[in-house]
Amino acid sequence: MNHSDIQRRFRALAPFLDERMRRLVAASESEVIGYGGVSVVARATGVSRRAITEGVKELKKPKSQKARLEEARIRRRGAGRKRTVDKDSSLLEDLDRLVDPVTRGDPESPLRWTCKSVRRLAEELQHEGHAVSYQTVAELLHALDYSLQANQKTLEGSQHADRDEQFEYINRKARRYLKQGEPVISVDTKKKELVGDFKNAGRDWELQGQPEAVRVHDFEIREPDKGKVAPYGVYDLGRNTGWVSVGVDHDTAAFAVESIRRWWRWMGTRSYPQAKRLLITADSGGSNGARVRLWKWELQKLADEIGLEISVCHFPPGTSKWNKIEHRLFSFITMNWRGRPLRSFETVVNLIGNTTNCGGLVVRARLDRRKYPTGKKVSAKELRALKIERDDFHGDWNYAIKPRKEHRARLRTRAELRDQAKPRTWRGYGVLLVTHGHETRSPRRPVVSSGLTPQGCSCSVKF
Repeated sequence: MNHSDIQRRFRALAPFLDERMRRLVAASESEVIGYGGVSVVARATGVSRRAITEGVKELKKPKSQKARLEEARIRRRGAGRKRTVDKDSSLLEDLDRLVDPVTRGDPESPLRWTCKSVRRLAEELQHEGHAVSYQTVAELLHALDYSLQANQKTLEGSQHADRDEQFEYINRKARRYLKQGEPVISVDTKKKELVGDFKNAGRDWELQGQPEAVRVHDFEIREPDKGKVAPYGVYDLGRNTGWVSVGVDHDTAAFAVESIRRWWRWMGTRSYPQAKRLLITADSGGSNGARVRLWKWELQKLADEIGLEISVCHFPPGTSKWNKIEHRLFSFITMNWRGRPLRSFETVVNLIGNTTNCGGLVVRARLDRRKYPTGKKVSAKELRALKIERDDFHGDWNYAIKPRKEHRARLRTRAELRDQAKPRTWRGYGVLLVTHGHETRSPRRPVVSSGLTPQGCSCSVKF
């Protein structure tokens, strides 16, 4: 029989054959040839002589194979190579000890202070006399309910005894303000970001094999439009809107309150023209911390300026992630600029200002180039001059700052504020600059803003 004919037939059937049918088909071909057929078929098909011989035996005893066909078995019971764990009874125990040496009572394990990859585990097991490959180690780890896992941020440190009560207190107060039509805002500083051609976490669509090139080292760039930025956010719980002041200097209490002031000027006065009170929820640390005197001093100045009673509720220590701004504003900003290098201040402002979500989130952003020096102190005498009323429940976390009567002459009426909000126009140097009275800028000075038109913030148009 022609050797190539056997090979061609076997190749045509091969995709449809399992292990048992392969040896039976090869055995049937050898039976047709007769003497010497096993060797011929083995060379043509690549099936071993032993497998073909076993197939011939099965063909000669069809009745004995009937039960196996009914069970749909490929091999008879007990056939095939034995599992490694069956041949090596101590393998699983030794592997478990290497993976988790502390809980398994072996703190002196050779892998205690090294990366426990499957290849390293297999190498150590081989040194202990186990014949095992890294693929087998991976399978055994899954069988032992191990999996690759990252660290999970769940430990919040020591919890205050009144933690839950403070959450309920903030919730009740915020609901009451929202029901009465008063503004409720959540404030915090986002993580500081390096500005320049640095790697930004996440991935974005690019042509295959053409990723955007960035710097190898994350060293701050000392250039006019580079460096670090500190985005301070204000999230309006009632309107689902956000304001972000992108600061280029220190993250101080003065910067935090200035960001709230800008939110009120550009967004708050339009959303709440009849407001009498303002509720701020913040964490207990950072520039807006519950124990920061400058924070209260600057809030008093803001209350004197806008004529609103400002109530503040701080979250208990270690619970900053419960603040609404974290998962209603900052998380979406991070998703919007994932995988994109923040090459300039303008890039940062534009990416923040174009952030949105399915719930209709609207974000306004503006660059704040002012200087906010650190080290400013507020004396005990100055602190006593503030008009602070502490709540009955945890007055250190919950308090209200009211406008002072002696500063009432400086307060502007809401009509004046609305009049001030009307845009004015300057012409000169070939640039039409639309702005507002309290944010007047020279026509020569560039304005970096995003998401601010047509809400009344500045924009420049060349003629």
